Amino acid sequence: MNDIDAWVWWLVAAAALGIPLVVTAMPEFGMFAVGAVAAAVASGLGAGVVVQVLVFVIVSVALIAVVRPVAARHRARQPGLASGIDALKGRQAVVTERVDGSGGRIKLAGEIWSARALDTGRSFEPGEEVDVVEIDGATAVVV
Repeated sequence: MNDIDAWVWWLVAAAALGIPLVVTAMPEFGMFAVGAVAAAVASGLGAGVVVQVLVFVIVSVALIAVVRPVAARHRARQPGLASGIDALKGRQAVVTERVDGSGGRIKLAGEIWSARALDTGRSFEPGEEVDVVEIDGATAVVV
């Protein structure tokens, strides 16, 4: 195999490594594909086979060592923007009708909601501010 053909084989290897990336969604294959492209560049610049293999291994391992921990942290993070009823938890509301353990009404996010106190022995009078701790069906549970 001469030097001109070597870079083509590295590009074929990169394409072959890209297929499992797409099919299995395993990013490691993409990192190996980038390593193969780097080896193709090294081959195109006239590097020997040993250097090409070293470039492939070093680039692939470096990408895995750097990208995987970053991706794991990103995947473990909760979404920063809550939506729906999750966005209402933790918000403040104003009592419009007396709220106790059996019911009442609050104004939450510009809308009137039915509400009940988390502590059944506690009550809140109109005009008081309360915090929404959860949404139970169509009822806000407040403290």
